[in-house]
Amino acid sequence: MTRKVVRTAVSLEPELLELLDRWVAERNSPSRSDAIRALIRKELSDRTLSDPDSDALGVVTVLYRHGAPNVMQRLTTAEHRWGEHVRSTNHVHLEGDACAEVIVLLGRRHEVQAAAQDLSGVRGVLEGESLIMTPSIAGGRTGHRHPHRASDSPH
Repeated sequence: MTRKVVRTAVSLEPELLELLDRWVAERNSPSRSDAIRALIRKELSDRTLSDPDSDALGVVTVLYRHGAPNVMQRLTTAEHRWGEHVRSTNHVHLEGDACAEVIVLLGRRHEVQAAAQDLSGVRGVLEGESLIMTPSIAGGRTGHRHPHRASDSPH
């Protein structure tokens, strides 16, 4: 199915156009139009995610030392606390005693954010980072639709 594209004109100050062209080149965009679409999607995504009940996908990456006492057990326990939200985990052995865990979460934005903070804060985790986005920008949904009440949250 081919999507219809509507052409529109945009007026920009020369300085702003220069910044846009630099950004287009840095991100290896095929065109200004592609870059502008990305900026619009990002703004709409941020707006959607400002609603704590919005549909969200989260990716959490944590780094830890494999030999740290009970860190793997604590991390697994935390993942089970968020069991309805955890869709995938990937354990990566790095050089030395270092490990990384990548955890994919689905749910409402406030739940995904709380789970990401909980997982990153597990004792023994040296660093944790998360990315939260909305699948609606790609025309999708997480499919995470079981009923929630305030008392259902693990925290």
